[in-house]
Amino acid sequence: MKNIAQLANVIKQAGVGAVQASSPVNILFGVVSATNPLEVTVDQRFTLDEDFLIIPESLTEYKVSLAHTHSYSGGTTGAALPDEIVIRRGLEVGDALILIRMQGGNQFLIFDRVVSS
Repeated sequence: MKNIAQLANVIKQAGVGAVQASSPVNILFGVVSATNPLEVTVDQRFTLDEDFLIIPESLTEYKVSLAHTHSYSGGTTGAALPDEIVIRRGLEVGDALILIRMQGGNQFLIFDRVVSS
C-alpha cells in the first residue's frame, strides 16, 4: 500500500512538471509603486523589488548632455539651449506595466508600459 502511494505521488509530480513545462511563462500586470529602489505591485496582490525584476534598456532613462563650447568670429548668439535633454524616460511611479513571469516564478521581465488610449 505504501508503494502505491509513493507511485501516485511520483505520477502527480510528473504531471505537474509536464503542465509547467507546457506554459513556461505567465503574463501579469503591475504598477510601479516606487522608483528608488524600484518596486512593482503586481495585480494588487504582491510587490516585487529590483532583485526579481529584469528591466530592458528601453525602459531606462537616457539623457544627452548639450553642454558645449565653441568660438566664432562675429555674428550673433542664438537662443540658449538646455543643459541636457531626455531622449527616453525611465520608469516612474504610477506607470502600468506588462510583466512576463519566467518559469519557476523567481524572475519577472518588464515587457513594456501599458498605454491607455
